Amino acid sequence: MIQDRQWFEKHRKWFLALAWAGIAAVAALSVAAGVPMVRFASQPEKFRDWIASHGIWGDLAFVGMVMAQILIAVIPGEPFEIAAGYAFGAWEGTLLYLLAATLGSLGVFFLVRRFGRPLVELLFPPEKLRWLRFLKTSPKRELLFLLVFMLPGTPKDLLCYFAGLTDIRIPVWLVICSLGRIPSVITSTLGGDALGERNYTFAIIVFAVSLAVSAVGLWLFHRVCARRERKK
Repeated sequence: MIQDRQWFEKHRKWFLALAWAGIAAVAALSVAAGVPMVRFASQPEKFRDWIASHGIWGDLAFVGMVMAQILIAVIPGEPFEIAAGYAFGAWEGTLLYLLAATLGSLGVFFLVRRFGRPLVELLFPPEKLRWLRFLKTSPKRELLFLLVFMLPGTPKDLLCYFAGLTDIRIPVWLVICSLGRIPSVITSTLGGDALGERNYTFAIIVFAVSLAVSAVGLWLFHRVCARRERKK
């Protein structure tokens, strides 16, 4: 047993190099697959026809796409939210997207718990992680996490990866990552549903309000992070 441990320590750098190479390869493949996936979801009519023609398998494929988008993190989620409303309608699209996003968020949480900070820093620069340090030490951490998560426009994929670096309990994180997405998802699926019904005036209003609220939410997020960082 001791000899095995000594052998491992002697070859530790080679194991680390292989691990990093594997992570990099997975990331490259994910991005290569993600670009056409976003392009597909950005074509609402073709996307809805494809979903309808595949029945339950289309629903499962959509869930898989959303989960992959959250795991890859660099792929924007908005096209999938709008596509959910367009393809499934506002309420079914919201429920289906929330289910997929919650599963994806849990997947990210478990991956970070397994591989730690190196996995997170592969996708996000260290300065972004420093901004969120207050979410790790605040006595009201869970409430702050939920409030930040509920703000439209905040980087939810980053928050998912950062949550895995904390000691938040899994049931608490399940509540945060599911309830916290509701405001932004509802506005996107309502807009997508309006596009599907050719109610363009309502769709424009929904997207305009959503864009304005997201801009305010992102501004508040950066302001809170900067203020907390100055206190540190």
